[in-house]
Amino acid sequence: MEPFRFERLAQSGRARVGRLHTPHGSVETPLFMPVGTQGSVKGLLPKDLKAIGSQVLLANTYHLLLRPGPERVRALGGLHGFAGWQGPWLTDSGGFQVMSLGHLRRIDEEGVVFQSHLDGRPLQLTPERSIAVQEALGADIIMAFDECPPYPSSRDYLKASLERTLRWLERSLKAKTRPDQALFGIAQGGTDPELRALSTRETVRFDLPGYAIGGLAVGEPKEAMFPMVALSTELLPEEKPRYLMGVGHPEDLVAAMGLGVDLFDCVYPTRTGRFGSALVPEGRLNLKNARHLEDPRPLEEGCDCYTCQTFSRAYLAHLVRSGEMLGGILLSLHNLRYLHRLTEAAREAIRQGDYGAFARDFAERRFGREVPAWFREALAAGGHW
Repeated sequence: MEPFRFERLAQSGRARVGRLHTPHGSVETPLFMPVGTQGSVKGLLPKDLKAIGSQVLLANTYHLLLRPGPERVRALGGLHGFAGWQGPWLTDSGGFQVMSLGHLRRIDEEGVVFQSHLDGRPLQLTPERSIAVQEALGADIIMAFDECPPYPSSRDYLKASLERTLRWLERSLKAKTRPDQALFGIAQGGTDPELRALSTRETVRFDLPGYAIGGLAVGEPKEAMFPMVALSTELLPEEKPRYLMGVGHPEDLVAAMGLGVDLFDCVYPTRTGRFGSALVPEGRLNLKNARHLEDPRPLEEGCDCYTCQTFSRAYLAHLVRSGEMLGGILLSLHNLRYLHRLTEAAREAIRQGDYGAFARDFAERRFGREVPAWFREALAAGGHW
């Protein structure tokens, strides 16, 4: 049997439930992947991540190349042995840092030379080096090296960038040696429909195990982002998994799942938790507000996470206002469980053939009567509104 394959199990409009088989277990999609940049989801134990329903973790090629180094991770059992998470891992390629560390890098056809944000030493990432690092880290899913352009960018820049990304994809594929890792290609093109379609079609020509929608959620308005998601999922093959990179706001997940996206990742739920806020159906709950200091209720009625089952808003507000690290840990735990519950409920709605009812119920609680046009239009494009 192939070490990596994807099955479609149910569909409602363009939303779908799938099963992704990897060498380290099978997972159900759509799913959200917690981000463990340094091989660790900040503040959370692997056993707790498993308990709340996490299925796949994501780690960062650039950061793990800097420290502790890929060969050390390889010698200590790869990410699975080194970091103690025995389920599937996904590693990015370092392409996001091409954008986020734009002030510390230089791009040419060969690759990217970074100035380390830790000590200033030069560090070169090429498609070949990125793949070698990811093979040493041992993730189940690895990403082709790409250039993630910032928003806004000129059309000329976007075109040159996506063409370079396609050349780098070809080099990434040639550099890959491990048959037990699935290489995903990344389509770019910014918010230009013609360039987005061109990049997606050309990426699909490589016939890869899966595809990512890159270069979105980088500062553009949602009114510009979601037509690109809809266009991408129309062009990506039905039988392959689709990964929308860097997206983690609940309303974005609901809209994108409705368009047929299978995989998501973002630091948003854990970063939001460390900053003192909880994700709830109505939006975000800021525990720094004094009104929570005497509130005996849990963060969310009916939530099955340890935080909600054990602690009051009053206690969590006390922890946050006191600067206690436990506050960020408990809020991060809840926020991730909230997103996992959201995707679990979405999968069940798809199985029942009525994702539209699920999305409309979510919108009523999240937005009230003022549902944004971008959300309605995205759901309508998926056949749900």
